[in-house]
Amino acid sequence: MPELPDVEVYVEALRDRVVGHVLERVLVRSPFLLRSIAPPLDLAEGREVREVRRVGKRIAIGLEGDLWLVLHLMIAGRLHWRKAAHKAVPRNVLALFQFSSGVLTLTEAGSERRAALHVAAGEVGLAALDAGGIDALSASESAFAAMLRSANHTLKRALTDPHLFSGIGNAYSDEILHRARLSPVALTLKLTDAEARRLPQAIRDVLTEWTDHLRTEAAGGFPEKVTAFREGMAVHGRYGQPCPDCGSKIQRIRYRANETNYCPQCQTGGRLLADRALSRLLREDWPRSVEELEALKRR
Repeated sequence: MPELPDVEVYVEALRDRVVGHVLERVLVRSPFLLRSIAPPLDLAEGREVREVRRVGKRIAIGLEGDLWLVLHLMIAGRLHWRKAAHKAVPRNVLALFQFSSGVLTLTEAGSERRAALHVAAGEVGLAALDAGGIDALSASESAFAAMLRSANHTLKRALTDPHLFSGIGNAYSDEILHRARLSPVALTLKLTDAEARRLPQAIRDVLTEWTDHLRTEAAGGFPEKVTAFREGMAVHGRYGQPCPDCGSKIQRIRYRANETNYCPQCQTGGRLLADRALSRLLREDWPRSVEELEALKRR
């Protein structure tokens, strides 16, 4: 799922291309994409773009008359830009937005249709689509601490809850927790003050570094290589590979379609966290450390 760094770079690329230009045509080809009925989508046509902003993981395109088109790409949605209109709209395009400056298209890999488009009226309508989480990049230390400890969740769940923190998902939460040297299953109400203070700094560092990296990678072009798995990540998507800091093998916790990656040496004091599928299978034979896991593999 595109998260804050990816969405921020999308927003910057769109801002450069569509602000001050007219949205001439909107075509929605998937009945599952449009999630609102009022205001009607056809009201957007013929209006000039005044602003593009990020709302959590959503991309909001502001049109004259205070009308907003709000896109949530979810897991597999991706945006594409071309200067010239298509002679024939490709079959994989779910939506097309033709501006006076070029054409923006939305595609979504796979058969599940999770991406969403809303039409919102004014700041009130836009705010209604915001889950309400604070911006961890700009929140004060006291505001961050209050939100973090507003409920007793695991750190992984807390960071990826859009009602608590804005823009953070599965991939960058792994990177943040590795940077902060914190276990993904540590409970928010049991963190020491020192541990809690490490977290906002890690969030700022990781999100800022990756936004800068993706901006440099795009080099003024439209971002096309948007993925949750990136070369240079410390732990996310690197199960079984060496931790870049200590060399210990990256481990994982799998739950349904989600996977959490972590370094046992850097984050959990050498202890392996129970993977639900494997720990149920192995029961009392579940290894408690990396050394026990390696010994089990050699049997």
